[in-house]
Amino acid sequence: MNRNMQPDMSVEIAGVLLKNPVMTASGTFGSGQEFSEFVDLNRLGAVVTKGVSSVPWPGNPTPRICETPSGMLNAIGLQNPGEETFAKRDLKFLEQFDTKVVVNVCGHSTEEYVDCVRRLADEKRADLLEINISCPNVKEGGISFGTNPRAVEQITAAVKKAARQPVIMKLSPNVTDIREIAKAAEAGGADALSMINTITGMKIDVRRRTFALANRTGGLSGPAIHPVAVRMVWECAQSVKIPIIGMGGIADAEGALEMIMAGASAVSVGTANFRDQTTVVRVIDGIRAYLEENQIGSVRELVGCVR
Repeated sequence: MNRNMQPDMSVEIAGVLLKNPVMTASGTFGSGQEFSEFVDLNRLGAVVTKGVSSVPWPGNPTPRICETPSGMLNAIGLQNPGEETFAKRDLKFLEQFDTKVVVNVCGHSTEEYVDCVRRLADEKRADLLEINISCPNVKEGGISFGTNPRAVEQITAAVKKAARQPVIMKLSPNVTDIREIAKAAEAGGADALSMINTITGMKIDVRRRTFALANRTGGLSGPAIHPVAVRMVWECAQSVKIPIIGMGGIADAEGALEMIMAGASAVSVGTANFRDQTTVVRVIDGIRAYLEENQIGSVRELVGCVR
């Protein structure tokens, strides 16, 4: 690479070109409006919205967040105002920015997922869909869609058939072998994968002698889960041919580069946004600095370089 040339930070996910590989993780950045006072959204590779369903969800009772060593537990319950309000408010707000938009979709059943995806089909501001299959599947006795390979393949196929936008399946780490889940999503027609979602955990308040979360269990995120996430990204990168978006405990450029070298084409920054709202921009700048320092012409050269 010529020292006078700027490295190419662009990446492609399912035919959609991102100006850089760094996006926000769903549920940690709202839809960008709250963070836009601190971060220039135009600099991001993509904004990933909080989960949206076809109808409003009230979420779980409080308390629903607590701090843990090197991370946090949350049991928000995917509270959201429903697709209609989301489109009029959140997607309308994002029209003013030059960045890609990934809409995270949740549901209790295949029908609910498909209904929401169909409602989003004509929303031009939705560039990609991220399907959160860690939601409880009411029709299957409360088992998450994302823990059963057959269910993953079936729901992926159903969503893909209804979707206009490329489909990213967001995988749960709460499984015996995430490679089997990844291969099932690929077989169902997924255009890309995002991983990992939170790891199920629990915290007990010893002073009150009760659960710290009203829901008892919650999703563990933050630096504590990063090594697990890197391992799972690497495993799946060896098992599927579709792009992977890596996430889980990324707090700086080094953490993002680990994910990319393990096989992720892009990364999402999540819990770190709560501690420092500028983290996502610092990660972008850090990746660029690494490319310049090592005279690497394109970030794509690093994807999966560790075999």
